Amino acid sequence: MNHEAYSSYHSVNLDAQTARASPVELVLVLTDGLLEELARARGHIVGKRYEQKAVSLNKCIEIINGLSSSLDFEHGGEVVANLARLYDYCAERLFRAGIDLDTGKIDHVQELLTTIRQGWQGVQAKNA
Repeated sequence: MNHEAYSSYHSVNLDAQTARASPVELVLVLTDGLLEELARARGHIVGKRYEQKAVSLNKCIEIINGLSSSLDFEHGGEVVANLARLYDYCAERLFRAGIDLDTGKIDHVQELLTTIRQGWQGVQAKNA
């Protein structure tokens, strides 16, 4: 498989998705990318590819920080504050997973983010 061609296709597809996306759809796209990258990071730990593990976990933490920084604290109330704490917790767990080479911590974050994603899907369905 031509990795460069796939990367180019993936980039164009992502650009197309984000160009027409609502804010909730953007969160879902980012969360999907985050979940994919978590799976890669886990695979890098298992495969003892530690440099790639670090790159993957850094991407994951950057996405989480982006999601957190886009929260509307003025209008979101307690839900947004709790979500921000949960994002912070996930970023801290991933940092520790990288140091400890602990796939269990990655699995835990993946479960939490899957639940968060389901919540955003519910918001999307309600607003559709």
